Order: sequence, then C-alpha cells, then structure tokens
Amino acid sequence: MNDLPYLIPESSVEFQEEIKKSVFITQLAHTPSIEAAKAFIESVKKQHSSARHNCWGFVAGRPEDSMKWGFSDDGEPSGTAGKPILAQLSGSGVGEMSAVVTRYSGGIKLGTGGLVKAYGGGVQQALKQLQTIEKKITINLQLELDYAFLPIAQSLFAQYQAIEIDAKYSDHIVLMIEIEQRVVNDFTQNVINKSGAKAIVTPLSR
Repeated sequence: MNDLPYLIPESSVEFQEEIKKSVFITQLAHTPSIEAAKAFIESVKKQHSSARHNCWGFVAGRPEDSMKWGFSDDGEPSGTAGKPILAQLSGSGVGEMSAVVTRYSGGIKLGTGGLVKAYGGGVQQALKQLQTIEKKITINLQLELDYAFLPIAQSLFAQYQAIEIDAKYSDHIVLMIEIEQRVVNDFTQNVINKSGAKAIVTPLSR
C-alpha cells in the first residue's frame, strides 16, 4: 500500500474572503514533514502577528496517514476551526500539505456554525485553486552485471522507468539506479531470469 504514488501540492495557494466584517486568509503549502508543517505555521503566525487567530491543520505525510495529522483552534471555540480545516485537507486526497487560516476579527460574532463554515469553506476554496503533482515512492538499487547483459538491462530500465544514477566499469559493471518501489520485485525477477541469475541486484538504503 505504502509504495503507491500520491498527490502533493505543486505550489502554495492563498485565498482571502470577508465574512461579516471578519477577514479570513487561507494559506496552503507543501510541507513534507511534521517539522516542515510546524515551521510553515510559525512563519504565517509571524506574518500575521496582529491577527486575532491563526488556526491551522496539516496532513504531513501520505493523505491517509492519520499519525501525521495535526490541528489547532488557536483560541477559537473548540471544534470550530482546526477540525473543519483538517477535514478539508484529509478529504482532499492530497498529502504533505498544511493550511493556516488567519482571522482578522471585525467585531461581529459568527456563531459556532458560522465559524465552522468560514474556516472549512476557506480551505475548500483554496483547494479548488491548488495544483498538484504525483510523488512517486522510489528506492535505489545496485546492479552487478556482465558487459554482455548491459543492452538487456538498459531495455529493462526503459520498461520500468528506472533512472541510472551512477556507473562503475571494471571487469564487470556496477550500476546504481533509482526505481519505483512498487515495481522492484517484478524488475528484480526479470533481471535474474534474463541474465540466467548472473546479475546481482542489491537494494540500497536511502
């Protein structure tokens, strides 16, 4: 399951709207880890230090990995800001993403339902503008092979969209390639079969 590709944000998005004299500014950003998410949240808090609330949520890993989710109401009534923000993020199918919704209060109370709608709605609108790219889960492999097998190996690289990173030539060839994790077993089996078990494939830790 975890070797499948998933979507991540390609670039940051900002969406702003005014609701009953309160200004809500939603910022989305690509944050590949919990540390990156927290750093982004802190940067927005500094940027909008005079705002009454900087509420946030993040999905810092794969979209479905709830161990890397987080949220905060930042002084708004419990459940009215952080949870609606996180609900939009976790429902989007996009991973490695954080949202901070800044509120400059206009003095008119929005009520619990109004706040949920404002915070969740801001993220929903920002998500409509979001451009995403696919993140592939890759691994590095080392291949030791004879010169005679090189053309076959290179045709397999093309077939499995593997990228050659490094090559050392002596009495035999040692190649390092980057390949999608989900096709490694299939690729390795093919190399062994086609080389008559002469080629050696070794996974390298990243």
